[in-house]
Amino acid sequence: MWLFLAFLAVPLIEIALFIQIGGVIGLWPTLGVVVLTAVLGSWLVRAQGLQTLARLRRSFEALDDPSEPLAHGAMILFAGALLLTPGFFTDAVGFALLVPGVRQAVLVHARKRVRMARFEMGTGTPQDAQRPARDEVIDGEFSEVPPEKTPNHPGSGWTRH
Repeated sequence: MWLFLAFLAVPLIEIALFIQIGGVIGLWPTLGVVVLTAVLGSWLVRAQGLQTLARLRRSFEALDDPSEPLAHGAMILFAGALLLTPGFFTDAVGFALLVPGVRQAVLVHARKRVRMARFEMGTGTPQDAQRPARDEVIDGEFSEVPPEKTPNHPGSGWTRH
């Protein structure tokens, strides 16, 4: 029901804002502002997205919990979609999501409502050694391919030939 109301309310708000702002500053300046916010928003989304991607890489390298950089990345992506959507209300929400403090507040609110059951990463620590080993034997057959044999197709680029 909430999603239906959002899909109904957002276009009505946008139309009302276009009429009000267009009546005050005129048609061409209104369209110019819409195009300017899309260009500026795209640039900001790209810059913040690259920063968040770097934070995500660092969290993977340090084997930290990547949920916060992933959540920030998702909000930046959503902000980009809102900024590319023509309108003043969607631009305001999109620019608000580009503010790190606003994203952090949304994340804190979401953490209160979402419960993570389990998070685990394979670290190769002694903790992993405590797990019981599975005694599984996988039986298979193989044959060696002589090195002089070459494939009969040009290859996909995914393998070396």
